Amino acid sequence: MTERIWDKFLTERDKAVFAASGYGAQGGYGERPALLVIDVNYNFTGDRPEPILDSIKRWPNSCGEDGWNAVPRIRRLIDAARKKGLPVIYTTGEVRPDRWDRGSWAWKNSRTSLKPPTAAERTNLDGNTILPELAPAPQDIVIKKLKPSGFFGTNLASFLTLLKADSVLVTGTTTSGCIRATTLDAFSLNYRVTVVEDGCFDRSQASHAINLCDLNAKYADVIASDEVITYIDGLPDGLFDLPAGR
Repeated sequence: MTERIWDKFLTERDKAVFAASGYGAQGGYGERPALLVIDVNYNFTGDRPEPILDSIKRWPNSCGEDGWNAVPRIRRLIDAARKKGLPVIYTTGEVRPDRWDRGSWAWKNSRTSLKPPTAAERTNLDGNTILPELAPAPQDIVIKKLKPSGFFGTNLASFLTLLKADSVLVTGTTTSGCIRATTLDAFSLNYRVTVVEDGCFDRSQASHAINLCDLNAKYADVIASDEVITYIDGLPDGLFDLPAGR
């Protein structure tokens, strides 16, 4: 059996329980998937590839080089989806200038009380800007959100209904936060969910691996990008009536 990214973090007892419990069965792809690109913005990658401990000095939520390592794979997924005419839906954050609407985000991070780096200190970039390497095209959909899930307080579910999508392919960041929350909500809404294993990233390597393990066990199929692209390439053309993008 092929070793998975999370295997080195599991105890022998864990492995035995998963083998005996029935979890981790293959749920299967849907017939009308949308690609979700979750929060691949400067806040979570920083403005350039560099070690995470350097990046978080200017971008406190950055995942550092792990984010930039995922960017080429996410680019390939986006290109494959656009070529096949699948919906590509991005999420990113949006916050008031006075940061009042951050709400509960302020409760669990000791750096919240510190003065955040100014835009000038961060090369005049808005942290919620999606990386130019993955920039949305005119026909793509961009969802602005305040909380981890792409579904919470947004129009994502209604847009998926409008598109008649039956499944989602999830990529982006962070695996333990916004990817997990979005996946659980998609699962709860009875979408078939595929999480792209090497198209997701997190600031903690252990948390990244264990969350992929848990998602694969109960809520989604965790599959490598090459296999997901093969699936996309095999879909019929013209499945969706996408926005005109004018």
